[in-house]
Amino acid sequence: MNVPAPQPDPTAPPALFDRAFIDDPYPAYAWLREHAPVHKTRLPNGVEAYLVTRYDEVKAVLADPRLSKNAAQSFPGWKPGRTGIPGEHRSGIAAHLLNLDPPDHTRLRRLVAKAFTPRRIADFEPRIRQIADKLLDECAARAAEPGGDGGVDLIRGYACPLPVAVILEMLGVPEEDQSIFHEWAFGVVDRGGARGGVGRSVKRIRGYLREIIHKKRLAPGDDLLTALVRASDHGEHLSEDEAAAMAFILLFAGFETTINLVGNGYFALLTHPAERDRLLAEPDLLPSAVEELLRYDGPVEFATWRFTTEPITVGGTEIPAGEPVLAVLAAADRDPARFPAPDTLDLGRPATGHVALGHGIHFCIGAPLARLEGRIAFERLLARYPGATLARPAETLRWHSGLIMRGLYELPVRLQGPSTPSD
Repeated sequence: MNVPAPQPDPTAPPALFDRAFIDDPYPAYAWLREHAPVHKTRLPNGVEAYLVTRYDEVKAVLADPRLSKNAAQSFPGWKPGRTGIPGEHRSGIAAHLLNLDPPDHTRLRRLVAKAFTPRRIADFEPRIRQIADKLLDECAARAAEPGGDGGVDLIRGYACPLPVAVILEMLGVPEEDQSIFHEWAFGVVDRGGARGGVGRSVKRIRGYLREIIHKKRLAPGDDLLTALVRASDHGEHLSEDEAAAMAFILLFAGFETTINLVGNGYFALLTHPAERDRLLAEPDLLPSAVEELLRYDGPVEFATWRFTTEPITVGGTEIPAGEPVLAVLAAADRDPARFPAPDTLDLGRPATGHVALGHGIHFCIGAPLARLEGRIAFERLLARYPGATLARPAETLRWHSGLIMRGLYELPVRLQGPSTPSD
């Protein structure tokens, strides 16, 4: 007699943070939105935190001034290094926009905005396209090497070096220093590397930034670091430590977000060939396609840490004072109450409303640059390799297990189709 296998209990909470969840968290988020939209859980780092998963509540949390970004002041059990970027506290660069509240946040963001202007970003568009084409030339050369299988890893070969090269040039890092900076930058995002490797890379970046900022004060250039050093408002300036912290977070947020936007987005296109063909046939869809790719499988899974400064009620759940709260951007952007058919990739979807790049006063200051880089990265890939395919089955690819960012370790692709020189 065949006994049917026991079926999972639909009322039981899903497993969080195991390998199945890391590879595809969206079924778990659907369960949480329906059954436990504000859910207290123990995170892999041992911290207990409240996860907020519905769109309306996520936006409310992101804009609520009763939630602090300053862990040292708001979380009694906080220890440096339990939250945030590994190594940033030991390296003295934690006093940046992601870790500050008003009025400090207001002052620093205003000063940084004076340096990191829309005009500066827009003027860099031709150079971004040049860098993208150069990297694609190098990818094609590697794919054609004798003895290979014709595949190339687009994370290491394209998605990672593109935004790193762009932000390094914008900051004004000398060309002779950029190769070692690429190694450090990849060390920051390589969560699967040697233990302590991220912290060491952060320390090296901080040491370098200290030196180059001092040099920019003595010999200014036409670059973002010089603009940060010179930024002033009502007689206020960034100190050297503040400028280093701001340069670090622009570097870190400016490349890791874009790496995952390009990697996750191109993976989505490769696994949805009808939508990719639609984009090839209608290139005017590209700006809205970038927004839909951000919504569908965005680069930032959880908003960065927040801590309640007093008891608050979110979605009918009371959260005591001094508790960590994580707004789950990936869950909010698949909320059917806000987005019809949210699990469907639709590149023609109206490009408004998603929270992939945040909301409120901590909305990503580098969002215009990330969008521009994403648009150019997809444009050049599609133009030069319209017939590219995955070199391995999609289900065999590994995703990073970090809390904040969502991205692939590698994206092996065969660059089939015609390759055209730079326009």
